[in-house]
Amino acid sequence: MVSDGKEQVLNQAYATARVERAGNVETSTTGRPDVQQVFGPALAAMPIRPASFTVYFEEGTDELTPESGRVVAQIFSEIARRQAPEVVVIGHTDAVGTMAYNDELSIKRAERMRIELVKLGAAKDRIRMVGRGKREPLIRTPDGAPEPRNRRVEVTVR
Repeated sequence: MVSDGKEQVLNQAYATARVERAGNVETSTTGRPDVQQVFGPALAAMPIRPASFTVYFEEGTDELTPESGRVVAQIFSEIARRQAPEVVVIGHTDAVGTMAYNDELSIKRAERMRIELVKLGAAKDRIRMVGRGKREPLIRTPDGAPEPRNRRVEVTVR
């Protein structure tokens, strides 16, 4: 905050500043109860923060790994707790195979995730899908190299 050419830095939680008519800056610290009293309705109106999940697939397939199969229920729980969820599902592959093959496989993986979420009760029209093929690897590898962490779907729930 700057007043009359003087700078006052607020660098701790619940720090406050008030500028007096004479240009003097008065600083103090408040607490969580005061913030809730003043800003409670605004804070309550804020949307829930987005949640991100990553699930992994068996090589060359749209079959979830056993560990990732258990994450699907967590993703659905996150969708269910929101009034108007928006779900973005992005499919990826490793570098094994052609660009066209991996584009198709990444879309199949995204579609598989959508199918699993719809089975649990998610609205199909609330889920957008895209396939990125091998264009956005999590782990950089030479072309043709298998990498389990790149065989994934990223799910964002807003």
